[in-house]
Amino acid sequence: MLRPASKYGIAGAVTALLALTGCGSSSDGTGGTGGTGGGGPTTAAPATTQAAAKDKGPLCVGKAAADGLHVLRGGGFRLPEGGGVQYDSATADGTTRTATLREGASYADGQKQQNVRAGQRITFSGHAYTVSQICSYRVVLEPRDAKDKTALAAAPKSLESKGGEADSGLCFSTNSSVLAAAAKGFPARGSTLSLLRNGGVKTFPTGLSITVSYIDAKTGTAGVGANCAAIPVAVYRDVRVGDTVEFAGVLFKVSGLAEDVVRLTRTSA
Repeated sequence: MLRPASKYGIAGAVTALLALTGCGSSSDGTGGTGGTGGGGPTTAAPATTQAAAKDKGPLCVGKAAADGLHVLRGGGFRLPEGGGVQYDSATADGTTRTATLREGASYADGQKQQNVRAGQRITFSGHAYTVSQICSYRVVLEPRDAKDKTALAAAPKSLESKGGEADSGLCFSTNSSVLAAAAKGFPARGSTLSLLRNGGVKTFPTGLSITVSYIDAKTGTAGVGANCAAIPVAVYRDVRVGDTVEFAGVLFKVSGLAEDVVRLTRTSA
């Protein structure tokens, strides 16, 4: 993530995912080990079939704040008063976990970045937060200013997606009605969402779109990304069966990988 020109760089993710229309937000994640592989997003298959390094865990460190905003791995979150934050990469050594965050909702040259740990106080785009939780698949930031909490929880005028930046109130929100509407758009808990590779885009009612960028059957890994309000909100690279991913506040386990499909089983309510 610190090398935007690399084959897994955020710049590549932005270019590939802007063709979609997609969202991101709340839900606590617990239990398990593993993760979504190494840092930074990808939108293309690896040049070789060398086995991808498995995340050493733990899956999560810290406890997700109930009113926290969720920044998904490889993606960004647009803040209500401008600016944003991206979850660029992560490290895990089997005992603890840290994350690297970038300033801005989507990648651009020269953006400020910070390495953070759970419990740390940080400032991004002029907004103060506590890093309440770091997971392989998300970072949860708790706004320290009451005005920021209120702005993030504001109800949109409509729960109907209009496409593009007009969906910011649906894609970047902690509002309970928005999160409920997003969750309702997915299969029920315990059911499976099947995603086809090579442009098989799944679009959901609150503006989220999810696509599979590659599947490498030899290494048993795949790349899955999401876009919302013209922002790449998640780019999970090198996911394996058993890994956790999150979209629009809903948690899934990767339950199957085949040559042309990734299957995600919903694990949260």
